[in-house]
Amino acid sequence: MNRILLVVAVFFVGIVLSSLMVVSEGERAIVARFGEVVKDNVDGKMVTRVYTPGLHFKIPLIDKIRYLDARIQTLDGAADRFVTSEKKDLMVDSYVKWRIKDFEMYYLATNGGIKANAEALLQRKINSDLRTEFGKRTIKEIVSGVSEDASRQGEGSTRDELQRRALENAAKSASDLGIEVVDVRVKQINLPANVSNSIYQRMRAERQAVAKEHRARGKEEAEKIRARTDANVVVTLSNARRQGQVMRGEGDAIAAKIYADAYKKDPEFYRFLRSLDAYRASFNGKSDVMVLAPDSDFFKYMKKEDNN
Repeated sequence: MNRILLVVAVFFVGIVLSSLMVVSEGERAIVARFGEVVKDNVDGKMVTRVYTPGLHFKIPLIDKIRYLDARIQTLDGAADRFVTSEKKDLMVDSYVKWRIKDFEMYYLATNGGIKANAEALLQRKINSDLRTEFGKRTIKEIVSGVSEDASRQGEGSTRDELQRRALENAAKSASDLGIEVVDVRVKQINLPANVSNSIYQRMRAERQAVAKEHRARGKEEAEKIRARTDANVVVTLSNARRQGQVMRGEGDAIAAKIYADAYKKDPEFYRFLRSLDAYRASFNGKSDVMVLAPDSDFFKYMKKEDNN
């Protein structure tokens, strides 16, 4: 008898425990009963019953629970190929922040609240919206982040505008999934190898043209500076020579005046000194040879005078 009571008690406790349903914080739950979602009559309209965080009861072995994450989710898929307005390919890596807004609609649209189904559907919608926005812009606008119209009008970058419009479009297109798109961001934009090489070659040619122009301007300025410097050197040397000639002339004049004054005081002595200077200059070297007549005036002061 005690064993039977124990079995009944265990069975009763098991039934009670299996009838309890715990919904954690950050989650919602939807219960399906005999394959149909449990609904409540609200103002004459049948609405799916969504269980909020807390302790709830269900029918054991009959009710099947689907827990749905109510927190913000991140959809970070693989990079996809997009085409610009120039018909050029880009590899775009993006991510989406989303959360469930309408749990009933989400449950029905994703075949029972399966997250993988929701992300696959959402990824297709986001890629479609991004493909539309990328198709309106050129590679230069997307890579540089600024369009020509925006730069002239002082508006924000092209990439910010692209992400903003993609977010607006995604919010509308994802509403039928019961999903609220919180944010759409482009992480990275890569060019395919052929496009990347062509753009690199074009940028290289542009930089080389700019460098060539700078070098030409530098050479032109160098020639101007060199010409001005050469002109300044010529003028400076000319002025220096002229000043030297003037100073040399002044010195010669002063020297001539000194010689003239000395000559006037004692002409004979002056002639004697000049003759000594001539002798010294003439016989400076050992091999100096002069052919002169013995009675030449050059040896006037070397002749021995006769006292008689």
